[in-house]
Amino acid sequence: MTDGWDWRRPGGTPAPAGPPAGPPRTGPPTASYGAGGAPASPWWSDALADPWRDPYAPAAVILPTMPAAGTAPEPVTDPDAPGRPKLRQLLLIPLVTALLAGTLGGALGYAFAVRGGVGGGVTLGAGPAEPPALAQRRPDSLAGVAEKVLPSVVTVRVASLGGTSEGSGFIVSTDGYLVTNDHVVAGGTGRASVTFNDGSTAPATVVGQDPESDIAVVKVNRKGLRPVEFGDSEALAVGDPVLAVGSPLSLANTVTAGIISALDRTMQAGEPGGPVRYYAAIQTDAAVNHGNSGGPLVDSAGRVIGVNSTIKSLVAEGHEAGNIGLAFAIPINQAKRITQDIIGTGRARRTVIGAGFAGTGTATTPGAGVRLAAVEPSGPAAGAGLRAGDVILKLNGRPINEPTDLTALVRKFAPGSVVAVEYRRGSTRRTASVTLAADAK
Repeated sequence: MTDGWDWRRPGGTPAPAGPPAGPPRTGPPTASYGAGGAPASPWWSDALADPWRDPYAPAAVILPTMPAAGTAPEPVTDPDAPGRPKLRQLLLIPLVTALLAGTLGGALGYAFAVRGGVGGGVTLGAGPAEPPALAQRRPDSLAGVAEKVLPSVVTVRVASLGGTSEGSGFIVSTDGYLVTNDHVVAGGTGRASVTFNDGSTAPATVVGQDPESDIAVVKVNRKGLRPVEFGDSEALAVGDPVLAVGSPLSLANTVTAGIISALDRTMQAGEPGGPVRYYAAIQTDAAVNHGNSGGPLVDSAGRVIGVNSTIKSLVAEGHEAGNIGLAFAIPINQAKRITQDIIGTGRARRTVIGAGFAGTGTATTPGAGVRLAAVEPSGPAAGAGLRAGDVILKLNGRPINEPTDLTALVRKFAPGSVVAVEYRRGSTRRTASVTLAADAK
């Protein structure tokens, strides 16, 4: 390019010969001069190749080259146009959203927890588990046994001149017969009230009682009751689990658990001036207190194996006694037999051996035995060959140390039962089979 006047190359080199690149310039020359006195271009040297700085430079419009027919045009991409999102972007967006939402939710939860008084929002312990319904308890579990027995257990109240006597009892028939202790109804007017497991109450009548065995039968005028299932008190073993059910200290529907501590624990009980009661008891460590009297002692299958009757205590006579882990129940085989007698005849039969006793042994001299003071001529002992002066050492393998032992063990059996009696006559030990009988009362 040239300004059309006298263009020289930098350094004074003359331009090559040829026609000028454009029309002659008609304006006046500038006042500046180049090297060697030649007039200098009004444009600076670094703009000599720029035609847009020389208004007199020739210009040409160059059209873009068109693609040949049948050739696809070159794709044009707009760098500012939004592109199609990639997989990384698709995954990143929900991840960031979830993180932001979680952070916001945690912050709000913490704020609400702190405001609500929860210490730092910390959850102690494992999540709550859904407790199984009582109906889902295994039948042989303690809860299953209690569920089976409780509907058959009642609270018995008897009015007397000295106030109201209260104890427990249990249903033995669908038509309203109940069993309790004689000492619960003793001294009453013969009228009683019974409170059932569901809280309902009904008047009751004392059908009959046997003071010496401490068993009484009560009747309510109600049908469709749920009786207990009886077990076998002769099939028990020390260590078997048991439940005691009743109303200790007026707390109805109370269940306590324990084991059988001992069997054939001979008992002689009774209040001063009252009847003397004898029975070979089931000893248990289940918690039994005042008010449990007459309630059932049941085995692990929910079968009644005894009637709770007596407790031992360390308190002085006349003071309120409490449980110390020693309670005694009448064996159910004996109690059931007496109940049937009372319902059938109005009175219970006592089992006797037909002899009178003289104390020989003591509790501190095991195996000393009990001496027979007299033998009834036509009684069971005489029929087996026993005579006065013989010393009874064992009854069915159970050692005899005191007269109480012999009386209680004999009454454990039903009249007509055959028992093995080991005795000593002089220095000779002998054995006899004795068929027990009912007394003449």
